[in-house]
Amino acid sequence: MFYLRKIVTCTITLLMVGMSQAQQTKFSLATDASLVRSFKQDQRYWAFGQTVNFHFHFNPQNGAYAWICYSANGRFTNQVTADAKSSTTFPQQVSYINWAQLRFNHISIGWKRYLKGSFDSETGWSLYGYAGFGLMFGRVLNTQPVIVDSSLYAVPVLPGEGRFKRLTFDVGLGAEIPVGADIYIYFEGRTLIPTTDYPSQYLFVNENAPFTASLNLGIRLLFQ
Repeated sequence: MFYLRKIVTCTITLLMVGMSQAQQTKFSLATDASLVRSFKQDQRYWAFGQTVNFHFHFNPQNGAYAWICYSANGRFTNQVTADAKSSTTFPQQVSYINWAQLRFNHISIGWKRYLKGSFDSETGWSLYGYAGFGLMFGRVLNTQPVIVDSSLYAVPVLPGEGRFKRLTFDVGLGAEIPVGADIYIYFEGRTLIPTTDYPSQYLFVNENAPFTASLNLGIRLLFQ
């Protein structure tokens, strides 16, 4: 938790410094629809999502962002084996399939920079990138066809519903075009890289998971 507080404090400090040095900070509000892909082996799935994004423009090229996003349930299965805790238990192994549904909410703050164009370009297209830190709040629901006695067997993943948290490093690259009246259409790719592995008995895979990326199509409204 100390590591988490230190990173978040440093990020917020950098954003506050940028805002204090900006002569006139402008604001945009954006929203998008996402197609989310989880890449981790034994945790691969597709899901839909949505983001609400707040942009603070310090100058034509630099600014800060803060977003709130969520993903719908992604579904995947795991072939798991519960091993007996005692050599006298029969059978020594119980194999079965775990059906999982995983979804998450995510908040992120960070820095955004336009590599081509600017946040208020009126013609042509603009290219931008961003990076920041976020918190992922996940929920997983496991359904299993058999009931395994956990007093006799080491169960690799628990049945039922569980929750987990992850600190993430978030990066993205996108392009946008103006469509008039301070409205912009954008398309971007984004990835959420987990930097913590707090174990959850409801996740079959915990290390660097869930590792997701998404394609996002949305609209941004600039408030002049």
